[in-house]
Amino acid sequence: MKRVLLVGGAGYVGTVLSEELLDRGYAVRILDRLYYGDESLEDVRDRIELIPGDMRRPPDKIFEGISAVINIGGLSNDPTAEYNPKANYEMNTKAAVCLAEHCLRYKIPRYVFASSCSVYDRGVGNEDLDLVLDEDSEVEPKAAYSTSKRDAEIALIKLASEDFCPVILRKGTIYGYSPRMRFDLVVNTFVKDALSKGYITLHYGGEMWRPLVDVRDVARAYILALEAESSKLRGQIFNVVYKNFRISEVALRVRQALQSIGVVCDVRADYGYKGVRNYRVSGKKIEHVLGLRCKIGIEESAVNMANKMRGWKEQDFENPKCQNIRWMQLLERAKNVIAITGDVF
Repeated sequence: MKRVLLVGGAGYVGTVLSEELLDRGYAVRILDRLYYGDESLEDVRDRIELIPGDMRRPPDKIFEGISAVINIGGLSNDPTAEYNPKANYEMNTKAAVCLAEHCLRYKIPRYVFASSCSVYDRGVGNEDLDLVLDEDSEVEPKAAYSTSKRDAEIALIKLASEDFCPVILRKGTIYGYSPRMRFDLVVNTFVKDALSKGYITLHYGGEMWRPLVDVRDVARAYILALEAESSKLRGQIFNVVYKNFRISEVALRVRQALQSIGVVCDVRADYGYKGVRNYRVSGKKIEHVLGLRCKIGIEESAVNMANKMRGWKEQDFENPKCQNIRWMQLLERAKNVIAITGDVF
């Protein structure tokens, strides 16, 4: 049985991916700092090996008996990266390379790295740059998060050899239900607001483009990146996207999908500028090379989320654990208080 080390396996994607790996017969070892607790792993806890720890300082023992590493750890969006750029770079770049170096040391041949399509961001307001981009397009990320991902990509590609196969997945903005739910992702936010407020808000009028993909399709992409021949993957970058949408269209699709199950909501436009991202991305390479065609649409995913969350209470929707930046800010405030008061009791 192949044993996979899943770094960040207690997170939004990791909890879905760990179950998919187990269903396919893999043994799963998870390294996670457990920022958000381990409740999301309740359904698989007796089938995984969970090692709490910091990806920046991975204990040597976690690499023993491992045949592949999937790194989906680190800080996962612009707000958390901007909140602490130093920690962001340490986790998203330095730790990513450190894990690869451990793979080389322990002769682990396959390393899959979670990057992001945000490296393609061209911003809004320049139609000449509003093109569908692919893995060969030049990228010049400016934000802390996307820059840290791109720097890691460059370093990992340099490590590729006949004995070591790093592969990079640039994922679009993810949506869909996960046991470790996030509401700071656009489709998920729309579903949450429709259920809890009765309306959806479109920032910047929803004019910007975004590549989107369901979390279950993302899990399929990671498994393909584990199982495909090294010759197809070594040092390669693959975009993982379902389709490109204007955010205004996303809102209309979510509203229509939820109406089919009796959830009525309004769509409201806010034309204030808030540093919105704007980019379109091609997913043809991974379809041609690995045969992955993402297939779970916004409507199906929105209905699935809504059905799973319709019994939630107001405090569930506002739980700071479901908003990465809110939770990290809360943890830091708690740390500062405890530094003064000592143990709570």
